[in-house]
Amino acid sequence: MNVREWALIAFTILSQMAVGSFLILGIVHFYAVRKAGVEEADRLSDRAWLAIVVVMGLALVASLFHLGNPINAPRAVSNVATSWLSREILTGVVFALLALVFAVMQWFKVGSFLLRNVITWVTAIVGLVMIYFESRIYMIQAEPAWNTFATPVSFYVTALLLGSLAMGVAFVANYAYVQSKVPECADTQCELMRGSLRWIAVLAIVLVGIDLIVIPVYLAYLSTSSGAGLATVKLLSGPFSAALIARLALGFLGAGIFGAFLYRNALSVGREKILGYLVYGAFIIVLAGEVLGRYLFYATHVRIGI
Repeated sequence: MNVREWALIAFTILSQMAVGSFLILGIVHFYAVRKAGVEEADRLSDRAWLAIVVVMGLALVASLFHLGNPINAPRAVSNVATSWLSREILTGVVFALLALVFAVMQWFKVGSFLLRNVITWVTAIVGLVMIYFESRIYMIQAEPAWNTFATPVSFYVTALLLGSLAMGVAFVANYAYVQSKVPECADTQCELMRGSLRWIAVLAIVLVGIDLIVIPVYLAYLSTSSGAGLATVKLLSGPFSAALIARLALGFLGAGIFGAFLYRNALSVGREKILGYLVYGAFIIVLAGEVLGRYLFYATHVRIGI
């Protein structure tokens, strides 16, 4: 694989993680407001909003390496009416700008709570649309391995899985910060963190279950769809079989097993240190699996014709 393909791996994974993180954090913040009030919900989430902006910024930087020359960037959005690529880039930039504007407004408490809440959901919707546009770029008849239901499903699963675990990491890190800087708020923040981690663990387990169902169905479909599709299956069952097994194992270990332990430990007070180890471990393992899966996505496709 060349530099441009690695840049695509970085861009798609980081951008999807940013969107998933933004959506998950928006949902958590909404329920945290109801449970503990606006001030405590903001204390839980404000630093995480800024982290999401950084991740999306890194994704956009990675996309420039795919273009080869940053000067070509304006041309990439010149054909929005007919090009899925132009639509992806445009919505990606809009999502990044909206996320930045919202993070600044949230940090400095600019505007009303209602206004910021509206911007949250508009930004999340733009991000979800961007992921759809990302998937449609690859769904062309000349690429049987990409032109299936599995492409959009896998992109959204990646977004929600990495996004939820990334926010789990953010909540644990934020709790450690609050505990050291604002100890009188630590108990409330601990309760919010543990409640969030329980739902994140459940979501991770469900998502990895979807992944483990979709992949075999996808391979079975490809094996009967076309010669090029069968060629991809032969690659995945031959030279790339070890990578495929590793990708599945990492997902099951990180989201399934670690997720189950994360949920169990989040039920009890006093296990915050263990929760940190579990959520950091789960995120790193799942991220490695998603990078490996995206590598296989680009490395094993077989094109029809020239």
